[in-house]
Amino acid sequence: MQAIENSIDGIQGAAQSRQDAPPLPFIVLICGVATIGGFLFGFDSGVINGTVTGLQQAFNSNTAGTGFNVASMLLGCAVGAFFAGRLADLWGRKTLLLISAVLFVISAWGSGVASSSPEFVFYRILGGLAVGAASVMSPAYISEIAPAAIRGRLITINQIAIISGLFAAFVSNYWLANTAGSAVNEWWMGYSAWRWMFWIEIAPAALFFLALLLIPESPRYLVLSKQTSRATEVLRKLYGESAVNDKLESIRESVAGDHRPRMSDLLESAGQRVGKLRKIVWVGIGLAVFQQLVGINVVFYYGAVLWQAVGFSESDALLINIISGGVSIAACLITMTLIDRIGRKPLLLGGSIGMAVTLGLVAFAFANSALVDGKLQLSESMGLLALVAANAYVFFFNGSWGPAMWTMLGEMFPNQIRGSGLAVSGLAQWVANFGITMTFPIMLTGIGLAGAYGIYTLFALLSVAFVLYMVHETKGLELEQMRG
Repeated sequence: MQAIENSIDGIQGAAQSRQDAPPLPFIVLICGVATIGGFLFGFDSGVINGTVTGLQQAFNSNTAGTGFNVASMLLGCAVGAFFAGRLADLWGRKTLLLISAVLFVISAWGSGVASSSPEFVFYRILGGLAVGAASVMSPAYISEIAPAAIRGRLITINQIAIISGLFAAFVSNYWLANTAGSAVNEWWMGYSAWRWMFWIEIAPAALFFLALLLIPESPRYLVLSKQTSRATEVLRKLYGESAVNDKLESIRESVAGDHRPRMSDLLESAGQRVGKLRKIVWVGIGLAVFQQLVGINVVFYYGAVLWQAVGFSESDALLINIISGGVSIAACLITMTLIDRIGRKPLLLGGSIGMAVTLGLVAFAFANSALVDGKLQLSESMGLLALVAANAYVFFFNGSWGPAMWTMLGEMFPNQIRGSGLAVSGLAQWVANFGITMTFPIMLTGIGLAGAYGIYTLFALLSVAFVLYMVHETKGLELEQMRG
C-alpha cells in the first residue's frame, strides 16, 4: 500500500507542478479502462497453466500435441499484434480494443465447450488475436493519452494489470481444482473444472467491452486521420484549453503531411541506408524478442507442469504459481515508483543482470538433482534453491523487462510510425513467445530442465549487451520528441 501511495503522490506532484495541470482523475480513469485489456491479456495467457492435465485427458494428446494446444494461442497473438498495429492507424486505437474485447468473450466461451483438439485450437487462436491486439494497443493508447511526466507509471499500471490477470487466473485455477478435487474432475453443471477455468474470463471481458464505450479515441490517432475537430475536443479534456493549440500543432509537425501512416515509413529514406529498416525498428524488435527469450512464459504457461516435474504435488504446484503471481505484482508496484525517476534503461539493465544470475542458479539446482523412475527429484537444499531463485527471477523480470519493454514500445516510436512499429515489434514478440512455449515440452524430455534454463540464462546475458549498446532513454520526452 505504501508503494501505491508514494506513486500516487508522485503522480499528483508531477501534474500539479504545471499551471494548467491535466485533469488527473479523468486521465487515470481512461487509462484504467485500457488496462482491463492488460488484465485479460494476463488472464487468458495464464489460465492455460492449470488446464494442461485436463486437455491431455480430454483430447488424448501427446507431448507435442499438448505443446501445440498450449502454444496455439500464440499464433493468434502474433497475427493479432501485427494487424492491430496496422489497423489501429486506419480504424483507431479504441476500435481495435473493442474488437479485442469481443474476441475475448468468444474465445473464453469456446475454449471451455471445445470437444476436440482442433476446435479448442480454433478458439484459442481467436483468444490469441484478442491478446495480441490488447498487448500492443493498451500501452499504445495509454502512451498517447498520458502526460510525459507520468507516462511511465501509467503504462506500468498496465503491466500490473497483466500480472494481476495472471494472478487471478492462478487463484481461480487453484480454487477450482481444489474444490473439484482435481482440474479433470466435474465441478458444476456436469462440466469439468478445467472448462470452468476458461469460462470465468467471460465476466471481465464483457466489462472491458462496456467500459471501452465510455472512453475517447486517442488524440494522436485523430490527428493522423485528419479528424481535427475531434482531436481538439479530446485534447481540451486531457490537457486544458490553454494547451490545446500548442499540443495540436506539435502533433501535426511530427507526422507526414502528405500521407497517412504506412509500412514503408519504417524504412530509411535518406543517406546510404535508403530502403533498410530504421534503427529504432530493430531496437523495438530486439526489446520484444529478448523479453521472451529469457523464458518468462515458461513459468507462466507451464508453472504447474514444471514444479510437478521436480516432485511437487498438483496442489503445491498451483500454490507456487500464486506465490509467483504475488511476487510479480510486488515487483511491478516498485517499478511504478521508479520508472519515471530513474528511467527505463537502468531498469532494463538491472533486470537483465538479475535474471542472468537467478536463471543460472535455477539451472544449477536442476543440474544437481537425481532421476528417480524417470522423474527429476530435487534434494531439500536444491529444491529450496530452485524455488527461491525462480521467484527471484520472476521478481527481476517484472521489476524491469515486464513493464519497461511495453512502456518503451508504446512510447519510443515517432507518431508517424507508432502503429507500424508496434505491428512489427508485436509480431516479433509473439513469434518468439510461440517458439519458447512450443519448444519447452520438447526440451523438457530432451535436454531436461537444466539444459532449458541454461539456454534462457544465455539469452539473459546477451540482453545485457543489447541494452548497453542499443537502447536509448525515453524518460520525460514528449511523444512528439521521439525521432527514431
